[in-house]
Parts: sequence; C-alpha cells; structure tokens
Amino acid sequence: MVSVSFNRKRAKLKQVLGIRARLALLAVILVAPLMLERIRSLEDTRTKQIAQATAEFTTVARHSADAQREVISSVETILKSEAFIRASAGGVSKSCDVLRASLPTNLPWIRTLLIAGQDGRIQCATNNMYVGLDLSDRPYFQQAQETGRFVLSDFILSRPVQSPTVMAVYPVSAFSGVADAVVLATVNLDWMSKVMNNLGGRAGITAVLVDSAGTVLAAPADQHNAVGRPLDNMPLMSAIADMALRSDQDEGSLSFLAADGSHRAVSFIRIAGTNSRLIASIDEDKVSAAVSRDIRTAYLQLAFVVMFVLLGALIAAEKLVIKPIEMLAEMAKRLGQGDLSARAARSRLPAEFVPLARAFNAMAAQLSQRERELIATNDRLTVMASIDMLSGLANRRGFQSRLDFEWMRAQQYGSELALLMIDVDHFKLFNDTYGHLEGDSCLTRLGESLSGIAADTMGFAARYGGEEFCLLVPNTDVNRAVEIGEQVRAAVLKLCLPHITSAHMVVTVSIGVAAARPNESLRPGDLIEAADAALYAAKHRGRNNVVEHGVEAIENGTAKIAMAG
Repeated sequence: MVSVSFNRKRAKLKQVLGIRARLALLAVILVAPLMLERIRSLEDTRTKQIAQATAEFTTVARHSADAQREVISSVETILKSEAFIRASAGGVSKSCDVLRASLPTNLPWIRTLLIAGQDGRIQCATNNMYVGLDLSDRPYFQQAQETGRFVLSDFILSRPVQSPTVMAVYPVSAFSGVADAVVLATVNLDWMSKVMNNLGGRAGITAVLVDSAGTVLAAPADQHNAVGRPLDNMPLMSAIADMALRSDQDEGSLSFLAADGSHRAVSFIRIAGTNSRLIASIDEDKVSAAVSRDIRTAYLQLAFVVMFVLLGALIAAEKLVIKPIEMLAEMAKRLGQGDLSARAARSRLPAEFVPLARAFNAMAAQLSQRERELIATNDRLTVMASIDMLSGLANRRGFQSRLDFEWMRAQQYGSELALLMIDVDHFKLFNDTYGHLEGDSCLTRLGESLSGIAADTMGFAARYGGEEFCLLVPNTDVNRAVEIGEQVRAAVLKLCLPHITSAHMVVTVSIGVAAARPNESLRPGDLIEAADAALYAAKHRGRNNVVEHGVEAIENGTAKIAMAG
C-alpha cells in the first residue's frame, strides 16, 4: 500500500517536471539571472548617468561661461583700443573720427560705441542720438572713474531707446594716468543669450546668466522670457539665489529636494572679470527618465524573456553598436563639413564608446578655440587696416565701409548725402621740390585740418589715396556741401604751406562736390563718380576752387551726372 502511494507521487512529480517544464525552467535559470543582472546594471547606469549628466553639463556650462567671457573680453579689447587712441590722439575730434570708423560689424553684440567726458556728458558716439546724454549719475560710470579699470554694469534699461542692455566702460586714464574721458559700449543681451543656446532645449535643465543684483541677463532661447526678471521669481532657482550671489567662490554647487519632490543639482560659475554668474539647475529625475523607463521595461521583459531573447539581442546590437557608430560617423561628417559645434552626446553612448566620444569632443573644442582666436586676431587687424597712419584719418577701406552704412541709412530715412572729393594741387611738383618727407608732413597737416572740419560738420573724413582726400557729410544738400567745400579750401590756404611751383605760392586744393538722395535706382558708386567728375572740372577751371555736380535718376542703367556749377 505504501509502495503504491509512493509510485503515484513519483509519477506526478515526473509529470510536473516534464520536458516542457524543464525547458522553461532551464530558460528561466539561464536567462533570468541575466535579466536580473540587466536590471541591476540599469540601476547602476541610472546612478552613473545622473553623475555623468551633471559632470557633462558642468563642462558645457564652463564652456558657455568661457564663451560669455570671450564676448566680454572682445568688448574690453575694443574699449581699450579706443581708450588708447583717445589718450594718444590728444583731442576730441580726432578720437571721435576714429571711433565712428571703428565700430566692428563682425562683433554684433556691440550695439554702440561712445566717448564721455570727465563730466559724464557723451561727446561722440557711433549713434548720434546718444550725443549730449549725461551719464555722470550712472554707478558704472562712477565706478570706472574711481577704480580706473574695466567695468561691466548690471542689467539696465537704456533711456534713449528703452531697450534692455548692459554697459561696458573703460577709462582713458588707464593709459594717460590723468582723469579724462571714458569709453563706453552698449552690449546687446540677445547675443549673450545666443551664446547660451547650447545649454537650452534639454529636458530638466535650466540655465541663466545673472548680474550682481540677481537680474537675469541672458538665457537660452527656450527660457528667453526669463530675461530681465529677478532670479527669485523663477521656480526652483530662488533656493540658491542668495548662495550664488553672495558667495566669494568662483564656482560652487549643491543638491536638494525641491518642493515638487524632484531631486535637483544646482551649480554656479562666475564670469571672470565681472560680477555676473552663470547658474544651472538639473532635474535628476527627468535626466534619468529614460533609464527609469528601461528598468520598468526590463521587469516586464522578465516574464517573456524566452520568447524575446533573439529580438532583444537584435535590438541590443542596434542600440549598443550600430546607433553609436552611426552617431559618431554623423558627428565626424558634420565636423568635416566645417560645423565646429558638432559634439558627441556621451550620455547617449555605451561606456565602450565614451573614450572615443571624449577624444572627438576634445578635438572639436580645440578646433573651435583656434577658430575663435583667429576671428579675434582678424578683428584686431580689421580695425588697424581701416586707419591711415600718415594722416590719422580712415583709409579707403574705412571710407567705403562708412559710405555703404551712411547710404543705407540715408535711403532708409529719405535724407540727402553729400560727398566732397579733395585733391592737393600740383602735389607731385611739391614732392619733387621739397622732398617726400615734407610731402608726408603736408598730408599730415591737411589731415588734421580736415579732421577738425569733419568734427564740426558731423561728417566723416578719410584719405582716399595718394594726395586725394574725401569728406562724407550726412543730412546735407548740395548748397550746404559747397559751403563746407569753401570752408575746407579756405582752411588749407590758411595753413600757408609754401609751394613755390604753384601759381598761388602756397599749397591749395581743388574740391569736387556732389550730393544725392539715395534710392533703389542709385548706388554709392554713382555719388563717387559725380564727385570725381566735379573734381576733374575744378582742376580744369584753374584749381583752388570748388565745383559741384548733381546726381539725377538712372538712364539706361547709368546714373546721369548733371553739371550744377
């Protein structure tokens, strides 16, 4: 009886442990530990990914801080150059002429350049609407005079144009050693925000640039509505406002549990040479959301592991090998096409590809740094290439750039633009008689006189080439331009520079005057041609006189030049 009962139990056990059950159990024994190990690995990956994302974003934030510092450094370089010119020029008019000629078009974050006297009143600016404005009560103006160093203001609302901006100030006394004028620049906050765009567009990440008062100066495009608002008004950022703004450290970080229950890591970096700080906040839960979803999926996969082993292997191969290789190949292709912003997102790569991605990113960053250095060098050379060192005026290149600008502005406002072409009479004979050193001295004296007249008439003087000068006068009709031409001619006669081979026994000039109201049917070259034609006529009328020509409508594709005097 006992034997029969034992045999029955043995038969039932064999049925339970049949071939199907054994295969299922074998599959579970073989694969379940792997899946459990996968789950544990994902948990570790989540921890590592949070740390890696924090480290990566801190590196990106530092690069953005470096870029912001380079923007501010470029502004400081321009201001130092203008301050040195002002200290060396020894006069308002000459330094103002250089200032108007040297506004860098390839540094779009510089909106306006200005020179203010010791009393705080603006003497000249690249935008005439600022001339006469009193800055003596501005804290940044007072700080620059007191410290004798470069100063960057907090967030302000520009009074003339009612737009948010930051003022950069550099005192001329830093070069001259005597309390004198200061050179200023208005910095466009939109460009500071564009520099930070590599910090935006990421889930769970908030980044802003704030001034010493806690006002947001710049933010990525997806957070642009924060610009101009106090940091205390931004959710989840006010918790570190006091710590970030009052800390004496250049950078710092902290982690905390936010009011909404999310885990947050916040870092701040000071922009060197200023009181501004770059503050970044990372929501760890959102950053690791992808890994958390993978963990939940892995638990579900555990129930269907035998059925989906092969499919899982194919997906793993696609995700862990093919996709990273394709992504790195795409980044290398973009870099080869000249896109130096291409970076490999290491947080999306398996650990085996991270060293390769790190080496790729380091190479791209080094190329980008070299390109920025090259651009900065080219900017300095461009400024130097726009000045004629003999006369102290703008050279032909600087004149052409200013003519294009004034032509566009006159066309926009429907105003007239006058041009005076000035040529020294019998200058070759002067050089042959007195020598080239005296010839250079003569051109220098003429340049000084023309610079003073340009300052008085709100014009722009340049040496066009050789012994030929030009004077561009905005908002001026041809009658007024002729009066200015007579003023120039008289000023040259007043110099009384001896010229025994001239009929007048002194150095004289012939002047051609032309004026036009720019429109789409005319071009700047038409104004130059008209002034040249007038100058040619002045020489044929015996020299030492002023002749005017007018620029009329286009006929058969050519501007009609009409004799007017």
